[in-house]
Amino acid sequence: MIDLYTAPTPNGHKASIMLEELGIPYRVVPVDISRGDQKRPDYLQLNPNGRIPTIVDRDAGDFAVFESGAILIYLAEKYGRFLPADVQGRSRAIQWLMFQMGGVGPMQGQANVFFRYFPEKIQPAIDRYQKETRRLYEVLDTQLGRSEYLAGDYSIADIATYPWVKIHGWAGVEARDLPHLSAWMDKVAARPAVQRGLDVPGKVSPEEIVKSAQNIVVK
Repeated sequence: MIDLYTAPTPNGHKASIMLEELGIPYRVVPVDISRGDQKRPDYLQLNPNGRIPTIVDRDAGDFAVFESGAILIYLAEKYGRFLPADVQGRSRAIQWLMFQMGGVGPMQGQANVFFRYFPEKIQPAIDRYQKETRRLYEVLDTQLGRSEYLAGDYSIADIATYPWVKIHGWAGVEARDLPHLSAWMDKVAARPAVQRGLDVPGKVSPEEIVKSAQNIVVK
C-alpha cells in the first residue's frame, strides 16, 4: 500500500496521476497547505523540505519518497511501467522529466505568481517569466512534432508535464496555438487515469490549484 500525502496542485497531481495509471491501491492523506500542514514536525520527518507530494511505501518498510520527479521514478522502477528499460530510452524519458522539473514548473510557477497574485504588478518580472514559459512550451511543441509523446511512448515525462501545461492560462501564457502541444494536451487529458488523478484529493477550481501551487513553487 502507498500513502500519498498531497494537495490539489500540479506537483501533487503528478503523483496521483501516476498512481491511477498504475492501478495500484493507495491511500490519500490530504495536506492543507493554507493551514501549514506541510510544516508540521511529523510531516517534516517524511519530507524535510516541507512541500508536497510525498509518498510512503508501506510494503517497503514505510519508505518515504519526496520530490515529485523522484516519486515518479521510484514508482516507475518499482512497478516496471512508464519508464523504458533500455539505457537510452530511460535517459530520454528522464531528460524530459528534468526539463519539466527544472524548467516548466519553476518558470510557469513564477509566471503564475507575478501575473496573478503578487500585490505589486512588476511588468518586467511578468514579461520575463511568461516569455520563458512560452519558450519552453515551444520546445515541447517542437519535440511533440517529432514524437507522439515527449519520450516516444507515454511515460513519466508526460505525466509530470501535463498538470502544469494544463493550467497555462493562469500564467497568462498561450499554448493552444501550438498545434503539436495542443494535440498532446487533448490526448493526455482523454486518458481515464489522468482524469481520475486530477480529482485527487478532491475537485477544485483552477484558481484554487494555482493558489496552492504558489506555496510550493515560490517559497
